Amino acid sequence: MDINEIHNLWSADSKIDDLELDQESLKIPQLHSKYMRIFTVENTLFAKMTYTHKVLERDKAEYYSGKMCDEDLTERGWEPLSLKILKGDVPRYVEGDKDVVRHLIKMSEQKEKVSLLKSIIDSINSRSFIITNAIKWKKFISGEM
Repeated sequence: MDINEIHNLWSADSKIDDLELDQESLKIPQLHSKYMRIFTVENTLFAKMTYTHKVLERDKAEYYSGKMCDEDLTERGWEPLSLKILKGDVPRYVEGDKDVVRHLIKMSEQKEKVSLLKSIIDSINSRSFIITNAIKWKKFISGEM
């Protein structure tokens, strides 16, 4: 699921019908369940990406230091390195590697989705207070308080 899909879902689900506050209150557990399910999937994916990134960085360090065997190069579809890179320069090459950068960008996007979902869940958790305040305001306006 991409971040725009999450935004679109939340745009529809975040609306509170002030004429049906009782029904809105009853929808809170369903919304919480829905977004916790999405959060769990996306957060698990982010964790996997974090571990995968560590492996990618290690592999790229081996590649740039010239320690990767031909079998591993073939398995990954990488060409043998024609340069001789100094040990101190290897981290700079790893950081600038296109595969590493591409993976970091994906991780950043995934992190944003997780952050957005946390924010949505926090909003859902405070929804009952919002509904309670709306009910109190309606009572106040009608002179019942």
